Amino acid sequence: MLTLGIETSCDETGVALYDARLLAHAVYSQVAMHEAYGGVVPELASRDHVRRLVPLTRTVLEQAGKKPADLTGIGYTEGPGLAGALLVGASFARGLAQALGVPALGIHHLEGHLLSPLLSARAPRFPFVALLVSGGHTQLMQVEGVGRYALLGETQDDAAGEAFDKTAKLLGLGYPGGAPLSALADNGKAGRFRLPRPMLASGDLDFSFSGLKTAVLTLYKNEGDGAKADIARAFVDAIVEVLATKCVAALERTGLTRLVVAGGVGANRQLRAALTARGARSGFDVFYPEPELCTDNGAMIALAAALRLERSTPALRGAFSVKPRWNLAEIRTAG
Repeated sequence: MLTLGIETSCDETGVALYDARLLAHAVYSQVAMHEAYGGVVPELASRDHVRRLVPLTRTVLEQAGKKPADLTGIGYTEGPGLAGALLVGASFARGLAQALGVPALGIHHLEGHLLSPLLSARAPRFPFVALLVSGGHTQLMQVEGVGRYALLGETQDDAAGEAFDKTAKLLGLGYPGGAPLSALADNGKAGRFRLPRPMLASGDLDFSFSGLKTAVLTLYKNEGDGAKADIARAFVDAIVEVLATKCVAALERTGLTRLVVAGGVGANRQLRAALTARGARSGFDVFYPEPELCTDNGAMIALAAALRLERSTPALRGAFSVKPRWNLAEIRTAG
């Protein structure tokens, strides 16, 4: 089943082709455009998706040696995300599907991230625990199969990715802040400062990171620019310890021995190193998508759509909508 995947939930335009394996994919990032504003401007994001979708679709078809008529299904991000951006991708996908007479299926953005490690050469088997650290989401999920997800814990305020971006802005590192903050932390002295580990001993699998950001602000005001690298190190160490500890607790609670880490923060090298080390000590396996598939991309949407289209075929015509706010628990089991 040759499936086209389209991702336009926020500030990356992603298009990919999947047929039992990933054949081709391309991503255009809008980071440079939004950097001047210190964050994503929804209207600009939507307009840029309009400009990029057709050229990117042509690119991936050419890379794979395929034509539009070869497609047997199309998947697109239905939500959550920015309403205007989602509508661009949904309209394009549904229009193309109708023209070709193939099914189009709306995919939950976080389901795409959940399943993205299946694209890796070292892919996990079901069931597993998944740590989703993508944009405004930090969640622990128990994954039994496609569409069979149970929420174990989630953030009560800022997600890990938001904490990275806000802390980077406080330290004058620009937007987006994850990569430069992580790089700065590499040059910091471990242990010079110790920041709070929010909800580390809460007894549940939930998270909270807004207080950590406030603690960074207070510390930075007291210590000044000369302590930036050490503050960054203390921040990253705190985030990583909380995430790693909760992951271990989730595995113990479920009795599972496989952990999947997905989403933008999943590319963080300090987090990967900590979880890999914990896994070696505690006897569980950790699986990560390739770094290029941690960010928003069409490959994860193509994969999720292909897996669902194998089990059921939606109507070729009919009204469609997008879901800017969409709880992952609301999606139904495939098949």
